[in-house]
Amino acid sequence: MVESSRCGGTALRNLSGEKGTILVVDDEASIRRILQTRLEMIGYSVVTASDGEEALSAFRLLTPDLIVLDVIMPKLDGYGVCQELRKQSDVQS
Repeated sequence: MVESSRCGGTALRNLSGEKGTILVVDDEASIRRILQTRLEMIGYSVVTASDGEEALSAFRLLTPDLIVLDVIMPKLDGYGVCQELRKQSDVQS
């Protein structure tokens, strides 16, 4: 289970107090790298994907707590990814 805290921004924490897993999806490697570095610095586990198809595969394997999703991507855009995710999950994106 994940809970949100509004004090100083939103923070994902599971019931044991550990920060959650975030899936970062963007076709630009530099953006993925920056987000991954910053999120890991504050304690999140981060998985990245470079397109919508990779994102769906990663989601099925890992079931992240939060997805940071780019809209304009090759193969399957962010809207398509979001539609597929909503069919099978209520993860925050």
